[in-house]
Amino acid sequence: MPDFTPEALLNAFLWYVAFLFSTTCHEASHALAAKIGGDETAALAGSLTLSPIPHIRREPLGMVVVPLLSIFLSGSMIGWASAPFDPYWQRRHPHRAGWMALAGPAANFMLMTISGMLMRLGLQFGWFGPGQSGGGAALFVTVLHIFFTLNLLLGTFNLLPFPPLDGATGITLLMPEQTALRYLDWLSESSFRMVGLIAGVLFFGRIFHYIYGFTLHLFLYGLS
Repeated sequence: MPDFTPEALLNAFLWYVAFLFSTTCHEASHALAAKIGGDETAALAGSLTLSPIPHIRREPLGMVVVPLLSIFLSGSMIGWASAPFDPYWQRRHPHRAGWMALAGPAANFMLMTISGMLMRLGLQFGWFGPGQSGGGAALFVTVLHIFFTLNLLLGTFNLLPFPPLDGATGITLLMPEQTALRYLDWLSESSFRMVGLIAGVLFFGRIFHYIYGFTLHLFLYGLS
C-alpha cells in the first residue's frame, strides 16, 4: 500500500517540483544550445523557457502522468521530456548537435553543484547542525538533498552512450565530422533505440549508488 502520510505527501510534492524544474532546465538548455548553433526549431516551438508549461504540453505523459504515478506507487521518480530539433541541421553540423546534446546534462550538473555547495556551506557554518534541524532548516536540507540527488541522476544517466540518451549524440565530439555524420545516420536508422535505453537503465542501476556516495562525500567533505 502506498504511504499517504503528510510527510510522504510533502516528500512526493518536493520531488515532483524538483523534477519539473530540473527537467525544464535540461530541455531549455538543449533549446538554447541549438539556437546558438543555428537551429531555432526548439526555440520556435516554445522550449526555450524555464516555464514548465510548454514542456508539459509537449510531453504530458513523461512530465506529469508517469512521474506522479511512479512517486506514489514506488517512491521513486521516473519521467522524461524532449525538445525538437531539425535533423537536417544535425546532418550539416554534427559537432554542434553534440554540444546541443551535452547542454542538457550540463544544466543538471550546474543545479547539482549549486545544491552541493549550499549543503557544504550549511555543514561548514552550522546552519543545519544541532539546534537547527527543525522547521524551515529541515525543509531546506531536504530540498537541497532532493535537488542534488535528482540532478546527479539526470546528468549522469543522460551521459550514458546509449541511444536515445544525450550521451549517444554527445560522443560525436570525439569523432571527425564525417565519422560523426555516419554515426548519426546509423543512430537515426537503428532499430535498437529502446534496447539501448533498457541496457542503460540496467547498467546505470548497478553503478549509481557508488556515483552518488562518492559525489556526495566529495561535496560535503572534499577528497579527505
